[in-house]
Amino acid sequence: MSIETVEIEALAAERGSEGRWSLQWGPILAGALAACAVSSIMVTFAATVGLGVSSAAPSWRDASVALWILSGIYLVLQALISFGCGGYLAGRCRPTYGADLSGDTESRDGLHGVASWALAVVIGIILAALIAMGASRSNLTASPSTTEPSVISAEIDHLFRSARRPGNVDITPLRAEAGRILMNSSSHSGVSTDDRNYLAQLVAANTGLSGPDSDRRVDAVIAESKTAISRARAGTTILAFSVATALLLGAAAAWAGAEAGGRHRDGMPLSDWMTHSNRFHRRKRWQRSPAGLPE
Repeated sequence: MSIETVEIEALAAERGSEGRWSLQWGPILAGALAACAVSSIMVTFAATVGLGVSSAAPSWRDASVALWILSGIYLVLQALISFGCGGYLAGRCRPTYGADLSGDTESRDGLHGVASWALAVVIGIILAALIAMGASRSNLTASPSTTEPSVISAEIDHLFRSARRPGNVDITPLRAEAGRILMNSSSHSGVSTDDRNYLAQLVAANTGLSGPDSDRRVDAVIAESKTAISRARAGTTILAFSVATALLLGAAAAWAGAEAGGRHRDGMPLSDWMTHSNRFHRRKRWQRSPAGLPE
């Protein structure tokens, strides 16, 4: 071995040891933005065709369990695709170090994929928080006494339904008060007797129903409100579980996508577990050589 070759190998090893765990933020940012873009497209498509994990709309309460499961599976699927694409771009665009070896190169590519996944998650959280703040801005400007719980709006409609109410009567404050009372229907103690009697008086005064009819309507609405709130909580639980599962699997997809992007960057075939196209090749025949060094 010549002196020049030894010097080149020593220089390459030094370069590799200096940047062993350093991150290159250009590919990471590109991968994160790509993941956010693909995820936004797929989520918009799902909302267009009616796939949703949770909703406060009354029509969602009649959704079947199969639709809930399908929505959760789609959420996981879009995370795998979007984060996989982001990880692939991060690995594909990452410049290699001078002394990268096969195993170390894949690890570094995978770390860049996971970094792009983490950045995409942070961007998504920030965007979701901004959207939630914009949506709740109207509720913040409204008086609490005139704001009714949206999750039981249909039940409040049923409570005050009447064909004989004058058109100029505003019962918005009464609806809000009744809604706050009905929200207690899902608690351990439920709606108290005093609150139930008060609701019956409100119904009788604003709908013209007799005392027994008002009592029956109040009891029915309390039961309906409890069911509606329970289904809303179940939908929220499914949403939280689906999001957590999608994010965890998305990290693995980002790692695998980054490894695939790195192998394409270096002119290597995909691993056997990624594709069946190279099943006739042996991995030991495709070992990377340090860049810039003679093989």
